[in-house]
Amino acid sequence: MFPDLHFILLLALRMAVAAAFVVTASIIAERSGAVIGALIATLPISAGPSYVFLAIDHDAAFIAESALASFPINAVTMFFCLSYVLLAQRHNAVVSVGGAIAAWIALAALERLVPWSLTTGLIANAVAFAICIPLFKHFQHVKMPLITRRWYDVPLRAAMVATLVASVVSLSRWVSPSVSGTIALFPVVLSSMTFILHPRIGGPATAAVIANGGWGMMGFGGGIAVLNLAAIPLGSAAALSLALATCVVWNLGLWWLGRRRVAR
Repeated sequence: MFPDLHFILLLALRMAVAAAFVVTASIIAERSGAVIGALIATLPISAGPSYVFLAIDHDAAFIAESALASFPINAVTMFFCLSYVLLAQRHNAVVSVGGAIAAWIALAALERLVPWSLTTGLIANAVAFAICIPLFKHFQHVKMPLITRRWYDVPLRAAMVATLVASVVSLSRWVSPSVSGTIALFPVVLSSMTFILHPRIGGPATAAVIANGGWGMMGFGGGIAVLNLAAIPLGSAAALSLALATCVVWNLGLWWLGRRRVAR
């Protein structure tokens, strides 16, 4: 088989697998309410497949460097969430999601100008959470109306995720690990969920899902840090498993604490 044809077929398979995984996870999130939906949405259901495919094509050092670039991008995504939550209170989906994406792109471009380390990435995340978490509290408690799925929801989400995976995998053949790490964390799941939910249930209710995900984003950042630290000494497969476990255990802990709070 010609190398280019082999690459195209393998890329198509990767796009299909990632899209199926993300669509399934986001549908579960929609049916579970704002809090559970937020916890599922903040799992690495988009970045995870992208990193798995990067690990297939590159060595552990590439994965570690990509994760280092992704760590401050997690802070940028927090401001994407905050931008959407604020805009969604008064504006339609196009303005709210578009404005949040514009904020993400602008901050990601500025982030590229800084020579990041794990310590400075930790500081960036701490600052982002210190600003965003208190502001999210004002928008978390909105009743979720019944969601009626439309015919184009699943194809739209699948197309967005498949496009992200195709971009990350294809560009990683020519760009640096830091660029790959930045692209891998583009908030495709959050963008697709907000763009689909906003017209159906309204901006405030959709914003409540995003606002409830603030603490989940903290666990996501922890998973990225684990990936950076573990990739070279343990290998990519073990590091990716530990990163996923970090995110899952963190969100399960948040769910358990929430259940205890409600039971009291």
